[in-house]
Amino acid sequence: MTIAWVIGGGGLLGSALCKALRRNGTTLFVPTKSFDWGDGSLLGSQMAAAMQAFAKQASGTGLWQIYWAAGVGVMSSADDALVSESQTLERLLQLLAGEPRLMAMPGAIAFASSAGAIYAGSKDAIITEHTAPAPTTAYAREKLKHEELLATFALANPRMTALNARISTVYGPGQAAVKQQGLLTHIARRILRNQPIQIYVPYDTIRDYIAVDDAAGAITGALSLAGQQPGVCTKIIASGKPTTIAEIISVFKRIARRAPLIVTSASKLSSLYARRVQFRSVVLTDGASPMATSLAVGIAQLMAAERAAFVRSSPKCTVD
Repeated sequence: MTIAWVIGGGGLLGSALCKALRRNGTTLFVPTKSFDWGDGSLLGSQMAAAMQAFAKQASGTGLWQIYWAAGVGVMSSADDALVSESQTLERLLQLLAGEPRLMAMPGAIAFASSAGAIYAGSKDAIITEHTAPAPTTAYAREKLKHEELLATFALANPRMTALNARISTVYGPGQAAVKQQGLLTHIARRILRNQPIQIYVPYDTIRDYIAVDDAAGAITGALSLAGQQPGVCTKIIASGKPTTIAEIISVFKRIARRAPLIVTSASKLSSLYARRVQFRSVVLTDGASPMATSLAVGIAQLMAAERAAFVRSSPKCTVD
């Protein structure tokens, strides 16, 4: 039996990971109290209590897993805004190392990293796990630091497996409005409100978009495969299907049955992103989960969810 703890389980990727784990029969550990991410001292004590509870519950199982899907950083985040995320991950690993019940068992940690950020400066036509990292931002450098922290920890513990899951552009229903990322969600919300959509990159810009449920299934499957031989593994989680901004707008136009109001302009953030990005994973491909959701189906699902959320949030008319 396997028990898993998804840190950041309330977010877009975290909630999809929880769903995928429940579907494959994994027991989920959920702390009794939600973490207070805005208070560093309180967060530390909350994590300590949660780690003890997780260790107690894991004692009756054969394998534990931790999925790190937390974090509020984005490509434009400054260095000082990312420090707390590093400190929190370091604290988690310290707590884990100090828990003998977990250290005596086989265990695995999956870290949700960012392929788009880590390879942002790469000139390779097709990026694989063999492509050298080419960070261009503080956010990307911090992600690499996080990966190194996890790798060092795993290599010092022979029963441990570490998976650095470098994920392409994830999209899906439920993306936070306050986080400055998520082009597809931004387009869907603007269309529903009949508002202009700001595009800061050329229409021929290529990205790899992966539905969040597909990404979650790929991550859980990859961690299981990696666990067959403890150690450190880095895997790109991507659809492998490059798509231009122009193609995305065309899909939205067909689904919404009206032309989106597009406003193109330059931004200082534009230079942070590579013009053309194409990913292909060559690691842990045997038995890997197929990417089941086409972009058209994924955008249709996103539009339906955003439409339902928009209706729920709209003020109700009353009759006196």
